[in-house]
Amino acid sequence: MNRTHALDRARAFAADSLFTLLSDWVSLDTGSRADDRKPSLTAYLEEKIIPWLASRAFETRIVENPEDPCAPFLIARRVEDKALPTVLVYGHGDTVPGMDDAWTKGGGPFALTRDGDRWYGRGAADNKGQHAVNLAAMDCVLQERGTLGFNLTLLLEMGEEMGSPGLHAVCAAEKTALAADVLIASDGPRIEPGTPTIFGGSRAVFNFDLKLTLREGGHHSGNWGGLLANPGIILSHAISSLVDQKGKILVDALRPKDLPRSIAAAIDKLSVTGQGGPEIDPSWGEPGLSAARKVYGWNTLDVLAFECGTPASPVNAIPPAAWARCHIRFLADMDPATFIPAIRAHLDDHGFSEVEVIEVPNNYGLATRMAPDNPWVSFVTASFDTTLDLLAKGPEKKQVSFLPNLGGTLPNDAFSHVLGLPTIWVPHSYAGCCQHAPNEHVLPAILEEGLALMTGLFWDIGETGGPEPDKETSKKG
Repeated sequence: MNRTHALDRARAFAADSLFTLLSDWVSLDTGSRADDRKPSLTAYLEEKIIPWLASRAFETRIVENPEDPCAPFLIARRVEDKALPTVLVYGHGDTVPGMDDAWTKGGGPFALTRDGDRWYGRGAADNKGQHAVNLAAMDCVLQERGTLGFNLTLLLEMGEEMGSPGLHAVCAAEKTALAADVLIASDGPRIEPGTPTIFGGSRAVFNFDLKLTLREGGHHSGNWGGLLANPGIILSHAISSLVDQKGKILVDALRPKDLPRSIAAAIDKLSVTGQGGPEIDPSWGEPGLSAARKVYGWNTLDVLAFECGTPASPVNAIPPAAWARCHIRFLADMDPATFIPAIRAHLDDHGFSEVEVIEVPNNYGLATRMAPDNPWVSFVTASFDTTLDLLAKGPEKKQVSFLPNLGGTLPNDAFSHVLGLPTIWVPHSYAGCCQHAPNEHVLPAILEEGLALMTGLFWDIGETGGPEPDKETSKKG
């Protein structure tokens, strides 16, 4: 009964059983944006997760969502001793739609398929594969030791792909049930496919629409061109006043403040090459920043969609209106409540007072990040280093990368702000996984390594109780 044997169990499970487990979970369509989605979302909890947990002595209950009745939550608890530390594990079982018609790999989105060094299936990366790894790692420790050595609470939501409606409210209402010493969760990509990664928070996202309506109906461009203002042209210039042709944000109120020194130092240790994804455009974004600073230490303003006239069937007419969906990814020192007033004032000052600025519902909340000297960062890094020593196949051992915050967005403030927890995220995917697109996939090599790392981590928490208590938590700024 020792750590090495627990890791042997993890390797054996990765080789023999992980594909079967994940295949079963992927087979259920849990797209949370479908009209009649509650039966399948509830079935994932009742038919897939709860039986698995119940056989491991978890008490489980489904919690109805106060904001979206179709997207329930699961709270599962294994309490070994109230005097022991408690780990809160989070994941989400919902996915984006399958996009069946555009799927070109394997047997379609709901049949996990091996193809070379990839496993294809909807949810394989986001997020079924990631919480499958963490639950399997927990089980490896349980099978080896007979106990975890700590208490474990699982919170699984079924609406993350819709913006996590109800998550913050459930965390507030279930504060006692979700009380813990730390959140340990998995989502998002590693910084590079071969680099074990820890991040402590995430940028947040703020979606808004720009809309300009000048008149009713279109008018023949031969008769009215040069006489009628074109809303598409005006709106494109309004956007270019917010962000330039190279992606630099031009509104001071939307640009972040200076990074704290410890955060900047942690980011400056990172190297971002875009391995496994599209080629990076080095001249895009804020001038003078490294790629790591651009994605982990700066804000971005992007246009997601632009509509003017009838794009699918253009006609020779001056259109009556134009619309654009934009969003801002922002850091933890920013207050999203200031964005709309800042954009409104900027557009007014630049002669675009007719352009409406409309906040999109269901924006995520606050951005979060964690300082690199947080005790949980040190503890998890040391645990991973120990495991990587054992996994090393040559003289050079992999190094762990720590990101103060992910470049993407997760509802981390529900845990850091509402529950007041330090938050540790360990991604088991990579940026080129095609999540939110056809042909979503995982790399089994990452899953195997992640299973070993998480098994070692859970073993070490049960062995030592984790780091000494500290008042530091994930926080704004």
